Order: sequence, then structure tokens, then C-alpha cells
Amino acid sequence: MIFEWVSYIAFYLLVAVFGAFLAYCLYVHHVHQKYDHLPGPPRENFLLGHIQIFARTLKSDTIIHDLFLQWGEKYGPVYRLNTFHQVIIAVHCPEATKTIMMSPKYIKDPTVYKRLYNLFGKGKLYLNATLRFLGNGLITAADHDIWYRQRRIMDPAFSSTYLRSLMGTFNDMSERLMDHLEEIADTKTPAIMHDLVNCVTLDVICKVAFGVDLNFLKLTESPFQNAVELCLRGMVLDVRDPFFALMPKNWKTIQKIKDAVELLRKTGEKWIQERKTAIENGEDIPQDILSHILKTAEEEKVNSAKDHEQMLDNFVTFFIAGQETTANQLSFAIMELARYPEIYKRAKAEVDEVLGTKRDISYEDLGKFTYLSQVLKETLRLYPTAPGTNRWLHEDMVINGMKIPGGCSVAFNSYVSQRMEQYFKDPLKFDPERFDVNAPKPYYCYYPFALGPRSCLGQVFSQMEARVVLAKLLQRFEFNLVPGQSFDIKDSGTLRPKSGVICYIKHCS
Repeated sequence: MIFEWVSYIAFYLLVAVFGAFLAYCLYVHHVHQKYDHLPGPPRENFLLGHIQIFARTLKSDTIIHDLFLQWGEKYGPVYRLNTFHQVIIAVHCPEATKTIMMSPKYIKDPTVYKRLYNLFGKGKLYLNATLRFLGNGLITAADHDIWYRQRRIMDPAFSSTYLRSLMGTFNDMSERLMDHLEEIADTKTPAIMHDLVNCVTLDVICKVAFGVDLNFLKLTESPFQNAVELCLRGMVLDVRDPFFALMPKNWKTIQKIKDAVELLRKTGEKWIQERKTAIENGEDIPQDILSHILKTAEEEKVNSAKDHEQMLDNFVTFFIAGQETTANQLSFAIMELARYPEIYKRAKAEVDEVLGTKRDISYEDLGKFTYLSQVLKETLRLYPTAPGTNRWLHEDMVINGMKIPGGCSVAFNSYVSQRMEQYFKDPLKFDPERFDVNAPKPYYCYYPFALGPRSCLGQVFSQMEARVVLAKLLQRFEFNLVPGQSFDIKDSGTLRPKSGVICYIKHCS
């Protein structure tokens, strides 16, 4: 009798599972019919859609953005991608880019950014505990009200007046790199420039944001740099490979990534609490970004446990984005200057004319670096360090003559639009003249810091820092690329030079 009951239960469970699977397949079919009037690459699998193609690309030496560029050139400014029942509409149409990204009514896609709330989901058996990653910080908050409340608190810390006051820190931290390069030049050993500028940008963000001076160039081993690497890797694996977390062989890697997240959040907890205690005790505190944020948060009466967690979310965001993208931009700029002697000579001549022999760069000097700024802008055109963003299309829209039903994600990729012939002549050529004041301005196809209300809060900060570091480097040293290295790009969540940009360094004659 018991056996018969078990058999009945098993049978009905199988019927229920089969029925649910059939219903899901019908729903996927419905989604296909809804969007299949749009062009796009053929699906390799009815359910998986294009996931297998993405997975193969991740495992290869190519970067996925080159694949999106190929598809953009083949299928046009609007094309469709499928993953299970979800549809992503890739768009590089300038008018649609302007309409959607410049408006606050199109929120970030919650299905994408919720994945960065906790890396690899939560409550999984192979993880010790749920661990928040970027949470509801400035980058990941999809809800406009939650984002705007945080942005209002952050804005005073990035005012032009405060940014001008950071020139001393930019100079001091850059001088550490110059001193280190002096030693390297004397020993005539190659320098891995990406690693070195990464140390500088980490020093800068720690000092100006949190009042902590760590001097990464002097540290033989730093847990923070490894933690940032692991977190970036985790972002790529979790967002782009839905099966990675299901494989037991990957669980050890996932735990390492979780440990890296925990290190950053615990560090943030420690530094924030130390600052709050110092304020309560009436101690002298540095007027850094953290002090500005805490002051504004107090004025806004933003001090609940939930608000504290969001502050940690933004600590992790600043720690990663505040140094990683600038370091990558500087590395690519150094690589391209070393590849093109004429551009190098012109940039150096401008730096020499503006600075002469003086060591400290003033805020006013930055505005005189016209050509150097063009070099940095062209670097971000060819190598946008954080190229992807998306918005949720909640209503039907016509893009480039095609009706797009609402209820889908719209993906914008600056790497794609900034490397297309229709927007930039000879797009793979490194040419700073594109950004000359008299050159025609690109129309909503150049957006390395995104566009509209959700554009990067730290972009002015980042470009001030980049100009100081690069100007000092050009003023003091000559650099040549070690032969035989590649100029390929590594996709580690952000884009960076795969070679690390290995250079021979010499004192300027």
C-alpha cells in the first residue's frame, strides 16, 4: 500500500514537473514570437538562446565586446539577443541612445543589477552565508528614488570646489610613482606600467576618499589589489555565465571571491566606524570624501542600519571603480603614446611648455593640457574601460523604424558605438585630433562615462587624476614598449591591456 502511494506521488510529481516545463517552453515560445521580427544572430538553442555563444567567447582569447561589434555591423543599430525567457535589445542608434539614456524614466534593468547585489545569488548550499556585494549603491540601484537620495548625499563630495582642493594629493601620490620610476630607470629593468599606475590610483582613492595612506608601491603584497581582481572576476562570471555557480569544481573559486568581498566590506566598516568615532570625540578629521558624505548624511538624517549598508555598498563601489577604470585608461594611454612617436612628441611638447621644470601641477595647469586631454579622450573612445550599461524598456517604443515591445532590457555598449565606421572615420586608428575643438562632435555615440542622470559621478575626478599622472610621466621620463608584447585587450569586468604595458624607462635628456 505504501509503495503504491509513493508511486502515485512520484507519478503526479513527474506530471507536475513536466507540465511546468511545458508551460515554461510555451512562454519562451511566446517571447520569441513577440521579438523575432527584430534582426539578430541565430539562436543555438531554443531555451538557452545565445548563452552557449557567450560562454565560448568567455573561454576564448577574444573579448565579448568584439562579438557585439561584429553583430552590430552585421545586424544594424537594433538587434535581439536571447537568454532563456529574457530578451536583450542591443542598441547603437544615437537617437535612441539620447532618448533613453538622457531620461530618468528609463531605469537600470533590475534583472541585471540585482545580480550584483550579492555575487552568485544567496542562500546556496556551497556558500557559508549570503554576502552583499554592491547592494543598492550608486551603480546598482535601479529604483530612481533610492539612487537619487544617495546621489544627493554624494554630490557635495564631488563639487568643483572640493575637487580643486585635491590637487595636492594628486601631485603627492603621482610623485611616489615618479620616485619609483627613477629607481627602475637607474636599474634599466622593464616596468609593468599597469601594475604601477594601479598602485597610484589605489593610493589616491584611499587617501582622498577615506583619509587612509597605504603607499601600495612600497607594499610587496597587498590583499586589497587581489580582492579587487577577484571581485571583478566574480562580476564577469556571475553576470555572463549562469551555469558557473552550479558546478562543484567552481565552488572554491566562488568562496575566494566571497572572501574578497568580505574583506572590502569589513575594511569599509572599520574605516567608517573609526571616522564616526573621531567625529563624536571632537577630533581633527581630514576633509575627505568620507567626511563630506557623513556630514551630508547627518544633515539629511540618513543614519539607519539600511543607510549604513548602502554606505558600505558605495565604499566597495568607490574602492573598485574609483581606481580600476582610471588605472586602465592610463595604461592604454601609455601604450598608445609609446606606439605613436609623433603623438608622443606633441603631447610631451605641450607638457614641457605648460610645466617647464616645476614639479607641482596646479588646477589651472590642467586646463592648459589641451592636446593631452584629447589623448585621454581618444584613449577612452578606443578603450572604454567600463563599456556596458542598460535600461529597462517599460513601454513600447519605435527605434530606427522597428517597434520594440515593452518589457525588455535595452543594452548600450560604448565599445561598439565608438568603434563603428559610421560614427568615426577609420575607427581603429588612434587619433586624438578627433577631439580637437574644431572637429565635429560625435552625436550620442561617445559615452565612456555613460550619459544622462546616471552618468559617472567621478568622471571629473578621474580625468583630473589621469592628467596629473600622465603629465608628470611625460615631463620626467621617456618610455618605450618592450618588443614582442601584444596590444590585445583583457576583459576582466573592466577593459585593461592584456600585456600589462611593459616598458623600458629612461630619464628625459
